[in-house]
Amino acid sequence: MKIRFQADADLNVEIVVGVLRREPGIDFQTAVEADIRRLTDAEVLTRAAQDQRILVTHDRRTMPRHFAEFIRCHRSPGVCIIAQSVSIRAAIEALVLVWSASESEEWCNLIIELPL
Repeated sequence: MKIRFQADADLNVEIVVGVLRREPGIDFQTAVEADIRRLTDAEVLTRAAQDQRILVTHDRRTMPRHFAEFIRCHRSPGVCIIAQSVSIRAAIEALVLVWSASESEEWCNLIIELPL
């Protein structure tokens, strides 16, 4: 199955816009579209898993811990963490590469930092 992305509430929306401009075929939902802006990390992970979407976030502080707890009992499509210091262009290129070069099943229960 093709990868689908879910932006966390903290993700710079310019990354989502840039990814969709670069590759309009990518299914990348914003936090506003998913109505997850006021949810806890655990709730966001649950929603992303229910929707079979890889979560894309800037949250390097709390998300890894919540993700580790989540995958003890649940299956996750995965999490991509992009440091705030990464340029928007590099983030866009990394996400488009992940989308074009892999399938969603390859990211199950994985957390990665982009760019690779």
